[in-house]
Amino acid sequence: MIRELIEKNRTYRRFYQDVDVSQQTLRELIDLARLSSTGGNHQSLKFFLSQRLETNQRIFKTLKWAGYLKDWDGPEEGERPSAYVIVLHDQKISKGFFWDHGIAIQSILLGATEKGLGGCQFNAIDRVALAQELNLPGHFEIVSVIALGKPKEVVVIEKLGESGDIKYWRDQQGIHHVPKRALDDLIFTHNR
Repeated sequence: MIRELIEKNRTYRRFYQDVDVSQQTLRELIDLARLSSTGGNHQSLKFFLSQRLETNQRIFKTLKWAGYLKDWDGPEEGERPSAYVIVLHDQKISKGFFWDHGIAIQSILLGATEKGLGGCQFNAIDRVALAQELNLPGHFEIVSVIALGKPKEVVVIEKLGESGDIKYWRDQQGIHHVPKRALDDLIFTHNR
C-alpha cells in the first residue's frame, strides 16, 4: 500500500483550479507533518496556509516553475494550484531545521495523494518578495513552498534511457514523463 501511494505521489504542475482544497484538509495535512520526526525534536517548522485566490496569486508570482521546461512559465489561469503551504523555519525555536522539511513535506504530499490531491514542492522561490507579499515576521525563514490541488495532468515514470538524461519532459499530448534510475543503479556494492 505504501508503494502504491509513493508511486502515485508525483510532482504535478497543472491543477483544476476551481476545485477547492478546504481549510480542514490543509489542517489535516499539517497534522501529518506535526506527527513526523524532527531533528532534536525541536519542532521549529511552521506552516502558512493559503486557499484564498488573492493570496494564492501573490504566492504564485514568486515561484519559478519547471526548470527543465524552458518554454513554459507555469500553469495558466484555470490550471493553477487552489492552495499553498509555505514551510517556514521559526528561528526563535532553533538555529537550524536539519532534515525536518524533507520529512514534513513528504508527509504532507503523501497525505495529499491519499486524499486524491497532488502537489509540487518549490525551492526556486523569490524568498524576499514572498516574505514581503505575506508580511512575514523577520524570524521566519522561508524553507519551501508546496502547491496543492486536484491534478489536471498525467505524470508517468519512465525507465532512464541509455543517454542517462534525467530531465523530465512533456509529449505532444501534454503527458509529463519523469525518467528514473533502475533500482540496481542505486545500490552500491563494493568488491573487495
